Amino acid sequence: MARHRSSAVPLSWLYVGLIVYASLYPFTGWRVPGHPALAFLTAPWWRWWTGFDVVSNLLGYLPLGALVFGAQVRGGASVLRSVLLGVLAGALLSLTMEMTQNFLPNRVASNVDLGLNIAGAALGAALGALVHRLGAIERWQAARDHWFIQHSAGGLALLLLWPLGLLLPTTVPFGLGQVLARLRDQLIALLEGTAAQAWTEGWRAAGPVAPIGPAGELSLIILGLLAPCLVAFTIARPGWRRVVLVLGAVALGCAATTLSIALSFGPDHALAWVTPLGLQAIAIGTIAATLLSLVPRRVAAGFGLMALTAMLMLVARAPSDPYQVWSLQAWEQGRFIRFHGAVQWVGWIWPYATLAYLLARISARDEG
Repeated sequence: MARHRSSAVPLSWLYVGLIVYASLYPFTGWRVPGHPALAFLTAPWWRWWTGFDVVSNLLGYLPLGALVFGAQVRGGASVLRSVLLGVLAGALLSLTMEMTQNFLPNRVASNVDLGLNIAGAALGAALGALVHRLGAIERWQAARDHWFIQHSAGGLALLLLWPLGLLLPTTVPFGLGQVLARLRDQLIALLEGTAAQAWTEGWRAAGPVAPIGPAGELSLIILGLLAPCLVAFTIARPGWRRVVLVLGAVALGCAATTLSIALSFGPDHALAWVTPLGLQAIAIGTIAATLLSLVPRRVAAGFGLMALTAMLMLVARAPSDPYQVWSLQAWEQGRFIRFHGAVQWVGWIWPYATLAYLLARISARDEG
């Protein structure tokens, strides 16, 4: 079987990170348990459980099994080997997480969770094998070769993750990367009471961030829309395909933003973000992206670096509003906590990972 670089590889590692985050959050109160780490394997089954717990533990590992299967079979492994590795990856990760939860007071290691996680990974690998048998993977490869250059796995992974990151409530639509303020607050708290506290006095003395204003908000939305389009131009074949990708980015971005508002404030407010300024920014961004679809790949990567840098500068100046803070707290404290952890990290890291990727694309060998 032919070997291909698959976007399932980086997506698999990212999903492992998200499972670790969801399993060990909030990472506080570590202590040595008073029982063996594997004692939960022979413990009686829990009497109190909910349908939500069963579904979340089962479906939470399903994508991992499917991604590992896809990465293996696209790398040239046999179907049987790919299925076994998908199940084994889920089993080892779940066992590691359950053992580690023994050291957290707010977590309980469970053999039921372990069994459901393994079953979920097995179900995901089996679904991957079914999709492969139906020829969908070969058709996907043919379509990918038609639309994108050969080494496009990293760019495709970033494009697939972009709408997921938009599900995190943001002050301005498409304004990803709102992590610097939180890192600053964490550093201030960490250094408080130490000799290095004086370094943070300037941050404490600084007044509230001045609003970016309508012009800044307009620019931020445009740059946030241009960023994924320019990533796509670095891997997409020239011509009408790039214009279709622009329209797809606009549709996905608007849909993800609408869903984010609906999850945070209810379906009645799902379109609250659709303002005259927002519509104007989307129209300008769509036109600009369409015009930039004509540039060569390296030039698109250069424009992408500039757009992302400018976007992050504006995001750093955009103050959080009370409604955003409230919505984030609702996500962190409710049933969305695991989903929140996933989209939070994607929304924070996506711009910086994309910067690194575009730098690599500038130095990469051009492909037809």
